[in-house]
Amino acid sequence: MATKKAAESTLYHLSPKGFWKKFRDVVVVNPEISSGLPLANLNRWPPPASRPENYSTPATKASDPAENPYWKRDVRRAYPQLSVVTQSELSSLLIAHSSPPQVAAPVEGQTEVPVVAQKPLELSEAIATITGATKVYSESKLPPALPIPHKRWVPQLSPDAPHDQFAYFPMSLYR
Repeated sequence: MATKKAAESTLYHLSPKGFWKKFRDVVVVNPEISSGLPLANLNRWPPPASRPENYSTPATKASDPAENPYWKRDVRRAYPQLSVVTQSELSSLLIAHSSPPQVAAPVEGQTEVPVVAQKPLELSEAIATITGATKVYSESKLPPALPIPHKRWVPQLSPDAPHDQFAYFPMSLYR
């Protein structure tokens, strides 16, 4: 009993008829091979454009012209916005981050933690308060430096280049 080991080449593909079938049988190396053209009624079900309703784009906030002005969508003009920090805000930030936060002791039955309010200081007073309490930098505690991938160049005077004894401006060489 012979079993079917290969797919039927003409089952889902168009095959030529008449003169073109004879022509194909003569010209093609393997006449059993498929034409590669799928049958439209068997390949895609339901066939394209067979549904009666029309597609409608779902309504979104972006599709409403009143809620979608051009200046909100125009990314070419999305310039970085400036941010302004006043001296009083900066002084309160400096004071708040220079020491651990002060929190009042919890009261029985209270769920919210009260925040200890600080009086606004001038920036110079805030800096003087912070630097007066603790020495910010010392020889053992230096300020942070930018990391660089190479050693810094320290100029060192090298021996003079050959020059005339009475030259007006001899060249100085550094390494």
